[in-house]
Amino acid sequence: MNGIMKTKGIVIFGGTGDLAYRKLFPSLFNLFSLNQLEDGFQIVGVGRRGFTNHQYRDIIKDWVIKFSRVAHTEEKVELFLDMIHYYEMDMNDINMYDGLGEFLRKSNLNTDSLIYYYAVSPQLFAPITDGLKLSNLTNDAKVMIEKPFGETLELAEKLYFNLKTCFSDENIFHIDHYLGKEMIINIMTLRFSNAVFYGIWNKDFIESVEINAYETLGVDSRGGYYDKSGALADMIQNHLFQIMSIVAMEKPVDFSSASIKASQSEVFKSLKKIDFRKIDESLVMGQYKGYLEESKVSKDSKTETFVSMKLEIENDRWNGVPFILRTGKKLERRESEVVINFKAIDDREKGNTLVIKIQPDEGVKFDFNIKKPGTENSIQEVSMDFCQSCILENRMNTPEAYERLIKACMDSDKSLFSMWDHIELSWKYINEIVSAYKKYSNKLFIYEQGSLGPAESL
Repeated sequence: MNGIMKTKGIVIFGGTGDLAYRKLFPSLFNLFSLNQLEDGFQIVGVGRRGFTNHQYRDIIKDWVIKFSRVAHTEEKVELFLDMIHYYEMDMNDINMYDGLGEFLRKSNLNTDSLIYYYAVSPQLFAPITDGLKLSNLTNDAKVMIEKPFGETLELAEKLYFNLKTCFSDENIFHIDHYLGKEMIINIMTLRFSNAVFYGIWNKDFIESVEINAYETLGVDSRGGYYDKSGALADMIQNHLFQIMSIVAMEKPVDFSSASIKASQSEVFKSLKKIDFRKIDESLVMGQYKGYLEESKVSKDSKTETFVSMKLEIENDRWNGVPFILRTGKKLERRESEVVINFKAIDDREKGNTLVIKIQPDEGVKFDFNIKKPGTENSIQEVSMDFCQSCILENRMNTPEAYERLIKACMDSDKSLFSMWDHIELSWKYINEIVSAYKKYSNKLFIYEQGSLGPAESL
């Protein structure tokens, strides 16, 4: 049945949250404007607030106008708003889901053709799933789950096995919005469609790989969640590990979703064990000055807001090549990028560098060596810099990450989503590292806001 039944609607749990307002509804409007939604498609926002349909649609209208990438007209926006319904309920109360089911039936929404979107905190995943199961509202429906998928491996396993009691594996879509970004998808094209890189993407030519995700913002209103997770769980275990697996994986057999995911899985399975007694050579943790004064943060918190981690992948392609992953909050700049550092030919010049820019700008920069004009043999470094997002036409025609992910879920395409075995393998690896860190190091370096993190960063 899956893949034949057309998606006719989406139910957004957390329909009054920032994610729904800022990302999901503008993305759905873009899909609607581009005729990517089925005829009769409906959207149900579920939340605790006492909104009428009219009040809810007025709120959505403002966000759609502000954040949609597709040009809008008043008529187009009103047609979109007509598709939206609001349902008030306490998502923690599993006895209220019968009422939700009745509401869906009155709206002519068949659960076989629905997507349930969990745009809520992980604490609500289980009660929502239990409520849907108790009221028999899943059938062949799909479910999209926001990260963080559990705060530990144990919690992630509980959530996953609970989901499997009412959703089939092929209908569970774990969202990592980084995988929906244009340049992350483009990494495979860059690697496998260019002979200049295809033949040298290995240990013989590459010195090191850096994957950086820097943020200028702090924890803001997320202090309660963030203080329990930290940068390792919030960014490294999901976003950066997924990017690393795409950079490092072998060429998939046929670029189907299953083949891509299988290639990524082999990377996670090949991660080299870290020498725990030398944990400080592989892991640096930091915390920005002022973090302890943030709202809902413990006054004696040891939670990291910065991580620098050095990993290796044990296989023929990558043996000996360090992969350095860095992420942090309250840093000098907002920037996500992959840096491929190629080996130098000799001591006279620098090695070439390929930078894949993910955000805020999207593009590719390649640094290489030429003879300096007017000299006999002096060498200088020059750059070829392609900024894809600097071109207006590209910005207008490139889907947003959430827009792309929602459409992929509708099409039953899992190539842009995290798989359970990826989540499980990455959690196990991170847990071992955290255990070693607590036993052999436990160092937490305080860094200045607006800096590049601790001076000790790898």
